[in-house]
Amino acid sequence: MPTREEFKMELHRMMYEAMQQGRGTVEISSGELHRRVGDYPGPNHRMPMCCLVMREALIPDYGDVVIDEPPSGQGATLIIRYVVPRPEAH
Repeated sequence: MPTREEFKMELHRMMYEAMQQGRGTVEISSGELHRRVGDYPGPNHRMPMCCLVMREALIPDYGDVVIDEPPSGQGATLIIRYVVPRPEAH
């Protein structure tokens, strides 16, 4: 089963890839992040933890915004637009 740290590492990898492509923002969906880490879809998915990691990385004062989210707040359709590169202090 994916761990909190694996979600965090892959989220930062996705941000880094966007930055390397010269983009100023990247939209990441929880479904895509979880698929990249593994075990989704499946009976042992960790979608609530995936969404929590994404929300913990959200910095509204830096310009990050939630683009879409499921009614429960935790599901494969959570999409957050992150500004890249990330601030140093975070």
